[in-house]
Amino acid sequence: MNNEKLIISGKSKDVFEIAQGQYKGKYRLVFKDDATGYMENGKPVFDPGYDSVVGRIPGKGAIACRFATHFFRLLKQHNIPSHYIDTIGDNQMIVEPAVPLSMPVEDPAIEGSEPLLNLEFTWRNSATGSFWRRYPFVQPCKNLHCVVEAWTKGDVDVLISLEALEETGAMTRAEIAQSVDLVKSIAHIVTEEFATKNLHVLDGKFELGRLKQGDGRIVIIDEISPDVLRVCKGYSPDEKGNCTIYRECAITGFANGKRTIKNKLQVKAADFISIFL
Repeated sequence: MNNEKLIISGKSKDVFEIAQGQYKGKYRLVFKDDATGYMENGKPVFDPGYDSVVGRIPGKGAIACRFATHFFRLLKQHNIPSHYIDTIGDNQMIVEPAVPLSMPVEDPAIEGSEPLLNLEFTWRNSATGSFWRRYPFVQPCKNLHCVVEAWTKGDVDVLISLEALEETGAMTRAEIAQSVDLVKSIAHIVTEEFATKNLHVLDGKFELGRLKQGDGRIVIIDEISPDVLRVCKGYSPDEKGNCTIYRECAITGFANGKRTIKNKLQVKAADFISIFL
């Protein structure tokens, strides 16, 4: 589109500010076909739990956009606010401009200082991925009852405790509580929606922010798509919600001081095309 300003080019989408027309002053999200994951034996393994782009999946951007549209509209039905306005193409969405949860550098003169550009909140239904790698004493695929964690986003995402968010001044205690409650509410809706398809959401991540034209209330921004969710098709829980087939599904390893865990029954990005579409 003409007269648009590129705000940011990220791993999964480009964000443009619209300069004229019906949506003047709003943002246009363009979902990319780029996919994150890791390399194994010289080949890309696509996994939304990783931060590095390792290849492209043709049509992935359109799938992600349709997914995000489905879930943002579902949230609206549950009276949960977001930045979503409309979907205008296969891989294009219009949203309200929002300010991610962030914090400027307190003393720019200190060498090495850098601002907190935005936060990302992960939520864990099951112990897998980086959660299990950090806490390997936990049984893989243990029911975590939607544990919420905060991460600073960057070239490498860094876990930050909720207490540290308050003590650094990045967020108030009330804002942290509001954010955790919001993430859990949305995670519950997403998990229940996948359950209608006999699928189990292992974990996910959301970005939160404040609408520029709003009252300062924290809402979900960015997206809800295959890029931010890990879903399993083999969930077989016991009475406590712990998966009973983790020995067959979760493949773990330990070499050169590093732990790995893979889920054999995790839904691949290409297979998301048949869900909710």
